[in-house]
Amino acid sequence: MSKRNSQASKTAARERLRQERERQAKRDKAKRQLVVAASVLAVLAAAGGIGYAVVQNNKPAYWEAAKDDKLVKPANTTGTDGTTIVIGKSSAKKTLVMYEDPRCPVCAEFEQAVGPTVKKDLDAGKFKIQYVGATFLDKNLTGEGSKNALSALGAALNVSPEAFLEYKTAMYSKKWHPEETTDKFKDDSYLIEIADTVPALKGNAAFQKAVKDGTYDRWALEESKIFDKDGISGTPTLKMDGKTLTGSDGKNAPMSVAEFNTALEAALKG
Repeated sequence: MSKRNSQASKTAARERLRQERERQAKRDKAKRQLVVAASVLAVLAAAGGIGYAVVQNNKPAYWEAAKDDKLVKPANTTGTDGTTIVIGKSSAKKTLVMYEDPRCPVCAEFEQAVGPTVKKDLDAGKFKIQYVGATFLDKNLTGEGSKNALSALGAALNVSPEAFLEYKTAMYSKKWHPEETTDKFKDDSYLIEIADTVPALKGNAAFQKAVKDGTYDRWALEESKIFDKDGISGTPTLKMDGKTLTGSDGKNAPMSVAEFNTALEAALKG
């Protein structure tokens, strides 16, 4: 082989090697660019995901947002926000204030044992009833059943005071009142099922729409503020002329007819 040919071969080989190195450098550069691009996309996606999560976590919960809803006052209420609920004969001189939370198991016990007597005395004109709905158990136990049930009670009150009382009685009955840890009152369908046991509410399209639409949700939130404002610590709590009616223990609400009659007689005289 001639020297020329030998030199040419070496030159060609070097050229091929240079070209191959250039191609490899280009491939490595492209690879690095893809890695960087993928990393940027991953960071952006993560940031976007975090941003979305932050937005979702900071998004007001339904009942938090309901504070800004238009306030719709049920019929048969008085007061600036429609949160004063007084039921009974106008001739009755005394008013029994009753604080109750729909989810409260002790309220259910009270209503089942003493409720019929309270209703009998109400009808007899011994006193009027001022109902104050509380929702503190939603916070203590987590959930929304107390607020949702109170809103539904507002829808019943809008129908009539009688429908309200019958519906409240049905809610607290053994058949329908759930365990306090079971938030069944959060379901509109369950509340409507209970309402169908009340003649004035059975198949009542306007009532059902109000429950499903949450017409009185904002009202329920306003109503529940009274419990805190009045400094009440638990339910049921009964008051007359600013004094608490208690059972034989001198602390808790009367939980039997005998205890209620004794406490009421003293309150009516006071």
